[in-house]
Parts: sequence; C-alpha cells; structure tokens
Amino acid sequence: MDTLIHDLRDITIRSISVSEMDNNVYLLTAKASGAQLLIDAADDLPAIQAMLADSAADTAAEPKLALIATTHQHWDHVRALPALVEATGARTAAGTDDAEALPVKVDVLLGHGDAGNFDGFDVTSVHLRGHTPGSIAFVYQDPDGPAHIFSGDSLFPGGVGNTQNDPARFTSLLDDVTARLFEAYPDDSVVHPGHGSPTTLGAERPHLGEWRARGW
Repeated sequence: MDTLIHDLRDITIRSISVSEMDNNVYLLTAKASGAQLLIDAADDLPAIQAMLADSAADTAAEPKLALIATTHQHWDHVRALPALVEATGARTAAGTDDAEALPVKVDVLLGHGDAGNFDGFDVTSVHLRGHTPGSIAFVYQDPDGPAHIFSGDSLFPGGVGNTQNDPARFTSLLDDVTARLFEAYPDDSVVHPGHGSPTTLGAERPHLGEWRARGW
C-alpha cells in the first residue's frame, strides 16, 4: 500500500488510496500530542488500520484518533466508517445536510466556517453545496507553509465534482468553490481531493472561466 506523506511543522499528513474507485483516506497527526483527525473512512479497514499503526512514527506521543470526519454522504466514501468507529470508538463529524445519510451516528454536525480544535492543530470546515447538499472541505493552515484543502469530491484537478448535469447544482458548486476556496486562499494552497492526485489552487485558477462555460 503506497502512502503519501507530507511532513509539516506541527503535523504529519498521511494518505492512502483504497478500493477500485481510488478513494483517498487522509490522516492528520499532531507531532507533539499525537491527536489525530482521519478524513473519509472510504473502504478497506485493514489498510486504514495499517496507516493508523504506521502513524506512531509521526509523533513522540501516543497516537489517538480524536475524530473521523466525512466529506460527503456518497457510499464510496463511508464503506469502512461503521467498522472503524466500532474498532476505535472515535467521534464522527459530517456536514449537517449530509449527516442523516451516513451509516453511523454523527456526533459533530458541521456548517460553513466551523473550526475543529485538536491538541496541536486546527481545521476549518468549508461548506461547498452542489455535489451533495452537505459536502464539506476541511482546511488546515500550515503556520510555515501553504494551506492544505481536503476537498472531497467538490474540487479535482481539472474541474469541480459531478453534479449530474443539473445546471443549478453545478452553478451552486462552482460559485461556492470560487468564493470559498479560490477567493479565500492563495495559489500555493494544496488541494487533496477525494480521488486521484493532489493539485494546487494556482494550477486550477486559470481554468475557472472554462469550467463555467462548459457547464461541468
């Protein structure tokens, strides 16, 4: 299992790809405290547990999974969620408008601008409406470097997420992505999508007009 690691000042970010759909699972670990946030328990519980075990190398403390956050309700992003909650006892979080569709009880309902405070780092919730009603991106601002945006299926290299050819949903998603990501964060911000490879806001910004013109 290939693991992508970003070694930042205060945290380490690990990611693995699981399932035939190339779903990304992200793990943020505070170096000082061991507090952890996992984003999208998509599939393959053994692979996720192996990443959690490997993360002991990322902290001088004992790792502790504080929260499992879900970017959106789609089934391919939550297949391992019930088993991971059962195995770890961790609390769960998701966007308010997607929470009822998740296969577990959601402990923390998230709206736009909500802050997640962990021992050693903070994460901000960004509500992006369109791919699903309650899609949430999670943003970590590195004190010594760029922001890291965990965008779920709302923003990818080359475009926004699937809105099933619904013009209203597409416009909503592109409007939110434009105002709440591109206009809020600088070009060096790293985008970690729900599937596939990372990108930056700077790489995608020149194409916003093209995306709006093509309608997807």
